[in-house]
Amino acid sequence: MYLEKLLLKNYRNIREVFLEFDKNLNIFTGLNGQGKTNLIESIYLMGTGSSHRTSIDRELIEWQKEKTLIQLLLNRREQNLKLSLKLDESGKSIEINNNPIERVSELIGTLNVVLFSPEDLNLVKGGPSYRRKFLDIEISQVSSYYFYLLNKYKHILKQRNKLLKEIRQTRGDKKLLGIWDEKLAETGSRIINKRREVVEKLKLLARLSHRQITAGNEELNIYYETSLKNNDKIMDTELIFMKNLVNNREEEIIKGYTVTGPHRDDLILKGNNIDLRKYGSQGQQRTAALALKMAELEFMKSETGEYPVLLLDDVFSELDKNRRSTLLGLIAGKIQSFITTTDINDIHDLEEFKSKEYSLFEVNEGKIRER
Repeated sequence: MYLEKLLLKNYRNIREVFLEFDKNLNIFTGLNGQGKTNLIESIYLMGTGSSHRTSIDRELIEWQKEKTLIQLLLNRREQNLKLSLKLDESGKSIEINNNPIERVSELIGTLNVVLFSPEDLNLVKGGPSYRRKFLDIEISQVSSYYFYLLNKYKHILKQRNKLLKEIRQTRGDKKLLGIWDEKLAETGSRIINKRREVVEKLKLLARLSHRQITAGNEELNIYYETSLKNNDKIMDTELIFMKNLVNNREEEIIKGYTVTGPHRDDLILKGNNIDLRKYGSQGQQRTAALALKMAELEFMKSETGEYPVLLLDDVFSELDKNRRSTLLGLIAGKIQSFITTTDINDIHDLEEFKSKEYSLFEVNEGKIRER
C-alpha cells in the first residue's frame, strides 16, 4: 500500500499543492509553523476520517476560505483508488473512485495509516484515554464491525447516563435501566473481547520491537486492564459486565454516570516489570511508545496483508542517534513513510539512510516544492 499523488486546496495554510510521492521515503523539511504537520494531518484524515489535532472541522479550512479539498491516489494491492474529501460549512462529502459514500465508516480501512508524533509520549505517560484511543483507532482500521460496535456503545452509554441522571433527579424510571444494562453489556463485552485479542498480538510484536530498539537490554510487557470486577471467577465477559452493572447501580445513580465498561479500561505497560507510566524515565517511555507504533505496523500487515502508510511527524529530533538508526532500519525499503523534520541532518547522518531511494520536499509558508 502506498500513496502515489496528493492534491490539497485551501487546507489550513496550504493554498494549493499537487505532489507525487516515492514508494519508500518522503522527507519534508522546513522550520516550525510552515505547514509540515498540516500535510501529515491531511493524509491521516483520509485514513481515519478525523483529524488527530482538532475535532472542529472548520479549523481545517484555510482562513477566509469557504471550503477545502483533499484528493489522493492510493495504490492498494496493485489497484488504484481515488479518494476525495470536500469540506465546507455544510459538512464533509467523501468519494471513493468518484462514488459518494454516506458514512465515514465506509472510508475507514481504505487507507491504513500509523501516525507517530512527539505527542505520542502520552501513550505511556498520559491518562487511560490516550491508550484507549490508540487501540480503538488501530482496530477500527482493520475491522469495520469494531468501528460499528464503538459507535453503538457510545450511543447506548450516552442514553444510559442520561437515564441515571434522571433517576437521580427522581424524573426517571428505574425499571428502564435493565433494558439499557442488557444493551450495554452485550455491546461492551464484544469490544472488550476484541481489545483483549488484539492486545495479545500486540504484546508479542511490541516486545520484539522493543528488544531491537534497546539491543535486548529491556523487556516490554503489555496488559489489558478492565474496570470490570470479577470476584466469582466467571469466564463470560457479558455476564461479568451485567453483574457489575447490577452491583454498581446505586453508586451510578448517585454519580449520574456508568462507572465500569470499556470506556474506563486501560493498557498497562511495564519495562523490566516496572510500571512505565509511573516510574519510567522519559527515555524509557519514549522507547515504549516507539515499540508500540512499530507493533502497530506489523499488526496491520498481519490483518490486511499490506503495511500501512507511516507518518512520522517531527519524531527524529526526539530520538537519539541509535533509536533513529533502528527506526529507519526497520522501515526503509518496506514501508512507505512520510517524515517531517526541521533538520535534514537528523536523517542524512544515519548510515541506514545512505543508498536509500527517497523524495525530498521543502516546506515554506504553506508552499511545498520537491528539491
